[in-house]
Amino acid sequence: MCDVTDYGNTFATLHTNRGDIRIQLMPFHAPKTVKNFIGLATGSKDYTTKNAAGSTSGPFYDGAIFHRVIDGFMIQGGDPTGTGMGGPGYQFADEFHGELAFDRPYLLAMANAGPGTNGSQFFITVGKTPHLNRRHTIFGEVADQASRDVVDAIATTATDHRDRPVDDVVITSISIEGAPEGTASAES
Repeated sequence: MCDVTDYGNTFATLHTNRGDIRIQLMPFHAPKTVKNFIGLATGSKDYTTKNAAGSTSGPFYDGAIFHRVIDGFMIQGGDPTGTGMGGPGYQFADEFHGELAFDRPYLLAMANAGPGTNGSQFFITVGKTPHLNRRHTIFGEVADQASRDVVDAIATTATDHRDRPVDDVVITSISIEGAPEGTASAES
């Protein structure tokens, strides 16, 4: 399996009201997915539904919440409606890579409703989840211990009967560093 240092130098930092989560993205393993994520994060990719701020332009994720949190499994965000039903108004195909598997915690992957239904929602695992192999595109890994601590704190936050945090966990912005050619690298 690849170590986190094998993926290049493309990073996304999710700035949340609970702390920052720095993620090393995997543009060589999931190029379309990384390009989509960076485009939505920076606002350089077109989308047709309203973002969390109520606009159809600008950074898509700013103001979105982690709407689904399951201790021992994952934290999920990227839906501007906060319901688990929202997305950018388009879908794209999965990208599975033979070197990547849900064999460890702290992997960033696309949430979907089945094959080819990726959009904007993503999740970060907090445990091994091999049942997700070849069902969800892995496109990043949490890069450092401080960020893992933030993920763990979010994963253990109090939730209601629908796994929604009682107190909102908000993505205030996402900054991108070292984006590969062909993607926007401006920080948002």
